[in-house]
Amino acid sequence: MGWGEELKSFWKDQATSLINGTELARLGIRPTTEEEAAARYLQQCEDRGAAVIRIKNKGILLSKKGFSKDQMYDYLLHQQFLIKQGKKLYQEERMEKRFAKMSEGDLVLDCSVEVEGEPPQTIESEGDDRVRMKGSYYDRLSALKYAERWWDDYNPAYQSFDVDCTNYISQCLHAGKAPMRGYPDRTKGWWMKGSNWSYSWTVAHALRWHLSGSKTGLRAREVANPDDLIPGDIICYDFDGDGHWQHTTFVVDNDEKGYPLVNAHTTNSRMRYWAYEDSTAWTPEIKYKFFHIED
Repeated sequence: MGWGEELKSFWKDQATSLINGTELARLGIRPTTEEEAAARYLQQCEDRGAAVIRIKNKGILLSKKGFSKDQMYDYLLHQQFLIKQGKKLYQEERMEKRFAKMSEGDLVLDCSVEVEGEPPQTIESEGDDRVRMKGSYYDRLSALKYAERWWDDYNPAYQSFDVDCTNYISQCLHAGKAPMRGYPDRTKGWWMKGSNWSYSWTVAHALRWHLSGSKTGLRAREVANPDDLIPGDIICYDFDGDGHWQHTTFVVDNDEKGYPLVNAHTTNSRMRYWAYEDSTAWTPEIKYKFFHIED
């Protein structure tokens, strides 16, 4: 079989396991971290009273290399999960770069080449006590429209990065008319101008600290619980619980129980459950910060 047929067979087996809530099929082809993440996804659905009722997979070949017995493929996997939770029906989506290896026609490895979360950062963004900028206003609807338009693509009007999660969040906030300040000092405020930008625009750790301290321009209020958030708000993630904030997501909806569903880049995701227990970056020590963007 060709690369597409063999992978489609594998995807179908994985989808059947997720839909039926049974143990994953063909263990060992994906890394243990991915299999553990899939098992957490199943448990998360059960805990939420949610069920995956349909899965669609589409692979796009990016490159291939062939040797005497082995073939290796880089590809893009677009997954669509139709999820039912009580009376709520919604579609979660992900777009992920992956690598597959076949030996003598059999699939022996399929793994993600993306890492959710940034490496540790030493940059600290400042907070200040200046008064709120008069006339600032956050347009949630415009921010949400932008989040939906660009969750699986990259706006050519902005720079894009291999680790793009916080850059995408900043673009959503900017689309919502969140006011910028701090230019041209990259260590201050939150801003982007031409080919230059603040650390808080692109670095998860810096944005987390900016949101905690800013009193003018882009401002946020930390809340205690995820179900205190509404669409247009932000979640920050410290996967290892060591004080280095590595990831940021944008709330686009709430599930039937009022918990956030988020969009993100790296891995590009739409309507994903906020907790990220299905991520290979997740650890039991994970910490979250929940920020309500001030209107």
